[in-house]
Amino acid sequence: MGKIILVDKPKGMTSFDVCFKMRKIFGTKKIGHTGTLDPNATGLMMVLIDSAAKIDQFMSSKRKEYVAEVKIGIRTDTEDIDGNIIEEKKETLPDIETIRDAASTFLGHSIQYPPMTSAIKINGKKLYEYQREGKIVEVPPRDIEVYEIEVLGIGEDSFTFRALVSGGTYIRTLAQDILKKLGIIGTLNELRRTAIDDFRIDEASSLEEISQGEYRELSTLEVLSHYYHVHECQRPQDIINGKPLKEDLPYEDILCTDGNRALALYHKENGVYRCVRGLL
Repeated sequence: MGKIILVDKPKGMTSFDVCFKMRKIFGTKKIGHTGTLDPNATGLMMVLIDSAAKIDQFMSSKRKEYVAEVKIGIRTDTEDIDGNIIEEKKETLPDIETIRDAASTFLGHSIQYPPMTSAIKINGKKLYEYQREGKIVEVPPRDIEVYEIEVLGIGEDSFTFRALVSGGTYIRTLAQDILKKLGIIGTLNELRRTAIDDFRIDEASSLEEISQGEYRELSTLEVLSHYYHVHECQRPQDIINGKPLKEDLPYEDILCTDGNRALALYHKENGVYRCVRGLL
């Protein structure tokens, strides 16, 4: 059976590095995760092991919460502190209420253009690969939503904010939008992911703790709790084999289970539930 582990990613490691470590710890090649974190970022990664790697596309809205520190006075080509400085000047940090007012204007739905340093693929190639080659490509915008945004504090040349956003939102770009609203330059200095949906960073374990067997294991059923569960609606083998179901239910999608096992996800078509994905 698959398992899901909440990992607290340390600074300096890529998400691939984390998955590589997890492959060695659990002795498997079937490892996935639910969202990349940049090497400089820290915080919550949800790592999917073995059959659990199949569920990524079926998770809920994937709301994600971040805490970000923005340093003013410098602007980089990557919108974060790891990039090359392309502008530097003396700036005066506004008071906290002014920053709060600027940040609050980004609540709700908006359009965001991903940065050229992102891993989004255009014509089979990642955006950062185009950037390294000095090529300019048209980047399609994406719909995002900022559910909550809160300025937590200010420093001598920085401010910190917390944001609860839809999956796929780039916090470095959100930070740039706030800076533009304030009329100053700056860059993302620190970033920490603190939640994915209902799972929070205080539930996560370090890689060292995981290597010693100290971690909380989530089940596929727990992560897919937003689906209506159909328990033993037929012989388990029929579900595993993807046999259509004739169930009179008011749901488009259902999760078929057998005890503590998530067997398959089904979608209703013309009154019949058909298998979308087996989960074993």
